[in-house]
Amino acid sequence: MTGAIVREEIDVQSPLDQANSAPPVPARPSGPTWLVTPGIAPARFDTAVGSGAEVVLLDLEDSVPAGSKADARAAVLAFAGARTRRSDGPLLGVRINAVGGAEGLRDLAAMDEERRWPDLIVVPKVESGREIKAVVQATRGAPAPPKVWALIESPQGVVRLPGIVHAQGLAGVLFGAADYAAAAGCQLTSRAMWYPRAQLVTEAAAAGIPAVDSPFFSLDDQDGLRRDALEAVELGFTGKVAVHPRQLSVIAQAFAPSPRELQAARAVLAAAASAAKAGGAVTTADGVMVGPPLVEAALAVVRRAGHRPAVTTTSVTKVS
Repeated sequence: MTGAIVREEIDVQSPLDQANSAPPVPARPSGPTWLVTPGIAPARFDTAVGSGAEVVLLDLEDSVPAGSKADARAAVLAFAGARTRRSDGPLLGVRINAVGGAEGLRDLAAMDEERRWPDLIVVPKVESGREIKAVVQATRGAPAPPKVWALIESPQGVVRLPGIVHAQGLAGVLFGAADYAAAAGCQLTSRAMWYPRAQLVTEAAAAGIPAVDSPFFSLDDQDGLRRDALEAVELGFTGKVAVHPRQLSVIAQAFAPSPRELQAARAVLAAAASAAKAGGAVTTADGVMVGPPLVEAALAVVRRAGHRPAVTTTSVTKVS
């Protein structure tokens, strides 16, 4: 019944107990900052790896002309094979060509034949779960199979999201705004992208996987990038792709909680802990009722900041 307050004692650990007793779990398994680099430009690969991005995505698709696909593939796989990733280094990803075409199949075949696999594979123009299934199957021969991500960049991909996000083996989804706008016949503006971005985040959250936002393409508009990145955070994206290293710091700042957000989150956690010690009654923090949804949200903010709350509770309060 809406508005009813029910106190429920539980035997399992509350979210706050879990935060203190379990090892810290990264809030974003792949990090919020992605940097895409053309696969035809191997001179940029080391620079990209040293840029501070948490995922470096070498592109074999849109940025590579048709006549240069083989050269780009060879350069990317040579780099993947020669590189030894440090524990504090970025993940190395490869955006292959669409698996519905010959070049995408060649990309996967070359990885298998040369035994050179990246940390993750991004599959472009995904419009069905079958495409993900095919790539996951192709990676099973790898010693450490790469994570498979789906790039959603068409109206068909958006309306078919329920069948895509639940594909077995899918690690996450990315949004491709430029291709989506071209296919939908709409402008590449924030307002025009609200619906597909919200749909992507919603479906990804329902499937329990992360969603990463499209690049912002105006390289000289740092204010526009900041607004776009903050909007991505507000929508629920877990990261954003950069097309140039100078965009990375703006994206990282947008996805990090502000001091005010962190202070508010700590207040919620402290209030929840005090309420639990007093018997689990509903309480407030800065005039806002504190219950499990707000506690979960506060935990997410604190984890985004890289901190673990020093609080423990033995019960939770449900507001239903």
